[in-house]
Amino acid sequence: MFFQTDQHPLPKMQNLRWVCKHLLILSLCHMVSGGLAQSQTTPICYEADRAALLGFKARILKDTTEALSSWTGRDCCGGGWEGVECNPATGRVVGLMLQRPADRDSGIYMKGTLSSSLGALQFLEVMVISGMKHITGSIPESFSNLTHLKQLVLEDNSLGGAIPSSLGHLPLLKAISLSGNRLRGQIPPSFGNFRGLEQFNLGRNLLTGPIPPTFKNLHSLQYFDLSSNLISGLIPDFVGQFHNLTFIDFSHNQFSGQIPNSICSLPSLLDISLSHNKLTGRIPDQIGSLKSLTTLSLSNNLLTGQLPESIARMQNLWQLNLSRNGLSDPLPGGLPKGLPSLLSIDLSYNNFNLGTIPQWITGRVLADVNLAGCKLRGTLPIFSRPDSLTSIDLSNNYFTAGISNFFRNMSSLQKVNLSHNQLKSDISVLRWPQGLSSLDLHSNQLYGSLYTILNNTSSFLEAIDVSGNQISGGIPEFSEGSSLKSLNIAANKIAGHIPNSISDLIELEKLDISRNQITGTIPTSLGLLLKIQWLDVSINMLTGKIPETLLGIEGLRHANFRANRLCGEIPQGRPFNIFPVVAYAHNLCLCGKPMPPCRGKQQ
Repeated sequence: MFFQTDQHPLPKMQNLRWVCKHLLILSLCHMVSGGLAQSQTTPICYEADRAALLGFKARILKDTTEALSSWTGRDCCGGGWEGVECNPATGRVVGLMLQRPADRDSGIYMKGTLSSSLGALQFLEVMVISGMKHITGSIPESFSNLTHLKQLVLEDNSLGGAIPSSLGHLPLLKAISLSGNRLRGQIPPSFGNFRGLEQFNLGRNLLTGPIPPTFKNLHSLQYFDLSSNLISGLIPDFVGQFHNLTFIDFSHNQFSGQIPNSICSLPSLLDISLSHNKLTGRIPDQIGSLKSLTTLSLSNNLLTGQLPESIARMQNLWQLNLSRNGLSDPLPGGLPKGLPSLLSIDLSYNNFNLGTIPQWITGRVLADVNLAGCKLRGTLPIFSRPDSLTSIDLSNNYFTAGISNFFRNMSSLQKVNLSHNQLKSDISVLRWPQGLSSLDLHSNQLYGSLYTILNNTSSFLEAIDVSGNQISGGIPEFSEGSSLKSLNIAANKIAGHIPNSISDLIELEKLDISRNQITGTIPTSLGLLLKIQWLDVSINMLTGKIPETLLGIEGLRHANFRANRLCGEIPQGRPFNIFPVVAYAHNLCLCGKPMPPCRGKQQ
């Protein structure tokens, strides 16, 4: 399989997006390889094509995929050259498919540049050079000579410079993906010549400027991804004329103006994301006309007004994300009986004043509920189907009372955020869902000890934040097998020592125990946490030296030892001797760079 996608919180629904993105590409590859397999003629490699491939190989300085090591001998069409497909009747190369394996191992890559010699593969129909990470330089102008090319995929490399406008002269192109590179400049207007283009992906680059007006000719387009660039201007009205479109992702750009009403006339549209832009105005009243839509994401814009009534008529919508806008009450009256397929909802950080969570949310089968900053009050809600929930965010509201019954029967829960409320509970007696991976309860009024939350919680737990509460007692001993990557217990009333067994948290990347009453020394075993990137032990009552063993933590980016009773020489090696002075200030007698020299030593 040639392609991968990012993980999604709802895997079954992710498959639909994955199919939409890659079905055409895989079918094109199959046409090339499957059609050629029908002939029984022994392949004879055309010498000019062999020379073109060897020209590419010569520009690759390092190949840990070892694919190119198979490119030996005179016959590039005999099946021994990995990634090369030929027409057995003519000996001409029609397919070049090189992609990094699906495990995304950081040690698997090609390093070098793309050779212009590939432009001499006159009969090439499919070019996939993807996921190689360290192929740099520009896209050769000579690729415009590949007039038989139907598919061009140069994803997830490190290609830079401008996209050659001459690529717009490839008459048969069905799919082009240049995503995940460092391409700059504007999208070439010549790409409007791709009248048969069905898949277009320039996501995750550094492209600027508007969508060219010439794109109005792309009537065959099914998949349109410009996400994670710096593209600006208005979303053109003509996008609403692409009646074959099933997928639009313009997220993480600088689009402005209103969402064009014409988009609401796309009968086949399954997935649209316009999040993280500068869009203004109201959500179009006709949005409910998108009968096939399954995913609608408009988060992180400047949208205002009320949700249109028609949104309740979207029968197939399963994911709705309208968070971080300026949307206001009241919610559409048809929602209690509408959106029958809904599984995930995010209305966080708008101007909603909900008071209580509507029954049409608590009373249905949902996987994700995100209502942060919706001015919710009272006690935490009771969901009629708690076993279906995998993620809940009710942070930044005004919930009071306890949480002892909230997690009951939430057997599928993986992530929960109840931070910034006024919740009061003894966390030492709470029972947590066994599949929990992320727990954020910071800035409440929780009390009790840490023992249960650190030792009797899920073995899958990767992140705990209980900072800014009234938790007391000591830090309990840790045991092997923990998956914790982030532990934040700052700003509580925790006392006692840091246990030596903290070294058992071998996956830990962030540790914050600041603003407590912790005494004793910093254990030397802390230096065994080789993945730590963030360490904060400030504003406690720690004594002794900063252990030299911490020098073994090579990836440390932030450390704070301020306002303790530490003494002695700061470990004299990077990064400790280049952290700012404030990281060591207000201790008993720390010395050595970046602090003043230790007595009797010169720096």
